[in-house]
Amino acid sequence: MIPSIDDQATPALIGPRSEPWTYGGHGVHALASRPPKPQGPAILLVHGFGASTDHWRYNIPALAEHHEVHALDLLGFGRSAKPEGLAYGGGLWRDQLVAYVREQIGRPTVLVGNSLGGFAALAAGAALGSETAGVVLINAAGPFSDEQAEPKGWGAITKRTIGGALLRSPVLQRLLFENLRRPATIRRTLNQVYIDRSNVDDALVEAIRRPSLDPGAFGVFRTVFDIPRGQPLDELFAQLKAPLLLLWGIRDPWINAAGRRAAFQRHAPAATTEVVLDAGHCPHDEVPEQVNAALLEWLSSLPDA
Repeated sequence: MIPSIDDQATPALIGPRSEPWTYGGHGVHALASRPPKPQGPAILLVHGFGASTDHWRYNIPALAEHHEVHALDLLGFGRSAKPEGLAYGGGLWRDQLVAYVREQIGRPTVLVGNSLGGFAALAAGAALGSETAGVVLINAAGPFSDEQAEPKGWGAITKRTIGGALLRSPVLQRLLFENLRRPATIRRTLNQVYIDRSNVDDALVEAIRRPSLDPGAFGVFRTVFDIPRGQPLDELFAQLKAPLLLLWGIRDPWINAAGRRAAFQRHAPAATTEVVLDAGHCPHDEVPEQVNAALLEWLSSLPDA
């Protein structure tokens, strides 16, 4: 049996414990680690698309030595519920995070998110206002206003229309889903986005594969093709009142990290801190020691830290 972070030993005085929670009547898998004398604000870790709390396996132990640390599975992912009929997207996950901070943490919180989880963390951080102690974006997803213009010309329209129709075919979606959840495909995909593949191990592959076996997993996967793009990042930056850390795996092949970093630099608040690492899309799992060190240093610089 491959262990998950729920049952791994950690150096924290009180290791991460499963603390099930309910949001909107749906079960949410959550972990919490509370040292006897926590320092600074609480921390909430938010995974990316297709991942779960297991993706923070190397971060929770280091952060929880001195900080109160939480992690949860967004609805539709990991061990959380995957009900039919939910409007999966940034609005749902933003509201889920806001509710968790208010109901389960109850004090100023730093929200840390990778990829899609970064977009959700930023949206929640903006919505929480003074309840947000900071936001950390790790290769975050999400559009800027100037990236939302519709493609022009007959070629672009035809490509968008025909491609969209094909991707909305239930048969094609099922074939794609079955292929993507094969262990070999998962490993191949991870090998594409991890520059150092040392941590692309059986435990990580299983952590991604296991939730795809849940009865509602295919229904969630089908919504991917209709998830709204969400509020533009520049609008969220304008609403954010808390300190911001941008943490980049600069060799990320999925998002053109160098170009995306330039876009973030144009729109992010003036006092934003940046850390650039020689890593891919998931630096928190690929080079966790470097990410943990950067997070702890930045956390120590926060007001009243």
